[in-house]
Amino acid sequence: MTKRQQGLSGHGVGVGEEVEMEGEKWVDDSSVDHRGRPPLRAATGSWKAAMFIIMIEFSERLSYFGIATSLMIYLTKVLHQDMKVAAENAQYWMSVTTLMPLLGGFLADAYLGRFATVILSTAVYLLGLVLLATAQLAPRLSPTVAPGVHGTLFFVGIYLVSVGTGGHKPALESFGADQFDDGHAGERRKKMSYFNWWNCALCSGVLLGVTVVVYVQERVGWGAATVLVAAVMGVSLVVFLAGWRTYRYRVPGGSPLTPLVRVAVAAARKRHLELPADASELYEVAGTAQSGGKKRLLCHTDQLRFLDKAAIVEHGWERGAWRLATVTHVEETKLVVSMVPIWLATLPFGITAAQVSTFFIKQGSVMDRRLGPHFVLPPASIFALAAVAMIATVAVYDKVLEPCLRRATGAERGISVLRRIGIGMAIAVLAMAAAAVVERRRLDYATTMSVFWLVPQFALMGVADGFALVGLQEYFYDQVPDTMRSLGIGLYLSVIGAGSFLSSLVISAADHVSSHGGRRDGWFGKDLSRSRLDLFYWLLAGICAANLVFYVLIATRYSYKQKHVVKATRVGAEKNVGGDIECGTALAA
Repeated sequence: MTKRQQGLSGHGVGVGEEVEMEGEKWVDDSSVDHRGRPPLRAATGSWKAAMFIIMIEFSERLSYFGIATSLMIYLTKVLHQDMKVAAENAQYWMSVTTLMPLLGGFLADAYLGRFATVILSTAVYLLGLVLLATAQLAPRLSPTVAPGVHGTLFFVGIYLVSVGTGGHKPALESFGADQFDDGHAGERRKKMSYFNWWNCALCSGVLLGVTVVVYVQERVGWGAATVLVAAVMGVSLVVFLAGWRTYRYRVPGGSPLTPLVRVAVAAARKRHLELPADASELYEVAGTAQSGGKKRLLCHTDQLRFLDKAAIVEHGWERGAWRLATVTHVEETKLVVSMVPIWLATLPFGITAAQVSTFFIKQGSVMDRRLGPHFVLPPASIFALAAVAMIATVAVYDKVLEPCLRRATGAERGISVLRRIGIGMAIAVLAMAAAAVVERRRLDYATTMSVFWLVPQFALMGVADGFALVGLQEYFYDQVPDTMRSLGIGLYLSVIGAGSFLSSLVISAADHVSSHGGRRDGWFGKDLSRSRLDLFYWLLAGICAANLVFYVLIATRYSYKQKHVVKATRVGAEKNVGGDIECGTALAA
């Protein structure tokens, strides 16, 4: 053994090797194991923990889409609502369901913790399913005997499912991503695949939800189907709890919004001060000194320079939290502000996504759905086409496209996450155009068209989801401050929720204009044969195409999160701001 091999330790390994071995053994981020200690890498996290988490997501999506894709059918056929009223009610429900994660994500990050939030929200979810089953199975509560009571119980039940989803979705997905350490090269690569395979499991649940569950609804009864999904959710909760020893947990640290408000207040108080020419003069502290624990530091950027004034050190002033902020807190505030234009630019995609489970399904219900002489495809099962397309897209992207792009570009992920989202948004425009062409042909067709004419629009939306939805999940998880990861997933879901709400507004506005204030037939009649969905689809295609130009403009100017990469020069060296530091662009870039 040479002296170089022995190194400074004299025990056969060099300093760098010893540091690397320690990094391999322990997870060096803010997570803890089930006993509150630093997690042992070999025994916790990674895929061994993520598989338990993905299992409950599979079950939740099976349950949710078993309800969501049949909602229009239930509202029109069981509750006897008009198509326009049913579409608005369905999209309002989807809006609430996908906006509630903003509240659920905030509570998970700030107070409850992600693990506890998943358990509590699943309990609320199950309570909603029990109410639905009661309304659908009790003879005295049937819609023919007690329509008012049945309708009340039904809507309370589905909105309890919304509340449950509001905590379940953001906490569970971010909890799963927390099982992979960004500071470890191997686990960072696995995290890129995690979001892809998360969505494969999600779509597998969707696939069973819109086939098996919908088949039970059609052939056995609505109540039996609800009991089935409630049982699946209950079993998945038990499976989730079984993995508790393998999980890596994040301790909630209070409201993640408070530091952002402090930055804004401090910058406003010091608005008259001049920024220093050298950004290194701005205030920063070591990562281990912030919030009493480990915290990843962010590098200074030149965007939104006004906020930098919050980090100017004033001599003679007391260094209070509302007067002086660190560079990292300033950069976190910049990240959140910079997300607003991206969020707004992706809302039209949310509008197109809302059509898949409403008008697309309604189109299929009036088409020829016979598969042979003895089987008729349930209308909601047509949604399986989009799920299959998304599964195929994600699998091909993860196993074929991304490795090829990685080799071609030299970038860790091949293409940036915002490019991936933009590709999905462009494909959604094509999906709306295809839907308009098919609907026009259906209206002109002398006989009933086969439901398989809907394959192009469903498949295109599935491919669009495989690019845009997965990209949105990664973007909002990775680019928010580390203390806002659940809220970041809530922001992603709010794109779909706000899109559904905007879709309802667009429907109302288009109906008002096309019917001249109700004086004549408009685009949305009592049934599809008296409606002009083709014109509505062309309207959405035009809105999304124009918005895509806006999205490209802001995406090309976006600055990704940049983290400090601190290199220790000796065993036990403190990782402080004055050490050997490089800036590394975050995962999404």
